[in-house]
Amino acid sequence: MSENQIEQLQTRIAILEAEAEVRRVQARYMFLCDTPNPEFGCNDDAERIDRIMELFAPEAVWEGVGEYYDNQFGRAEGWDAVKKHFQGFWGGKTDPALILNCHYLTSEQIRVSDDAMTAEGNWVHMQPWLFSDGKALLRSSRLWNSYRKCEDGKWRYTRNRTENVFVAPLPATWASDYPSKSVLMTP
Repeated sequence: MSENQIEQLQTRIAILEAEAEVRRVQARYMFLCDTPNPEFGCNDDAERIDRIMELFAPEAVWEGVGEYYDNQFGRAEGWDAVKKHFQGFWGGKTDPALILNCHYLTSEQIRVSDDAMTAEGNWVHMQPWLFSDGKALLRSSRLWNSYRKCEDGKWRYTRNRTENVFVAPLPATWASDYPSKSVLMTP
């Protein structure tokens, strides 16, 4: 095998590894956003937010865009602003309380730069929401996110961008059985 062929294989492997890491970051983010929170040892929303923030680069932007999400979610620029965004969502008591929310990802497209140091990814996701007062809805969004490989070798978001596809009411009885807490990851 020639030196050029070896270099080409190394590049291809780096791109495949980058795709896998981007996929892991995206899936972990969605997992940490689920309610009840299935992450073992994550006992409160402050811990949840800290774990989510491990996925964001210092310069990251989180934004809701489009005619429905512009006013609902807005834009947060920089790590501190993104953290404040999540604290606004989970930091206080909401009434009615969110008791069920689960993210389902589909239509994945990941593009990695030639040097395997940055990437973009698109997904469509759906998530049912159930509140303590019985109100329920199904929400779908398109995601267009950017990532970079940071100095510590970990992949992190540089942009997390979401646009509404639809929000549809669900009947209050659509989910008959659901847990009050997750025990999936317990030893």
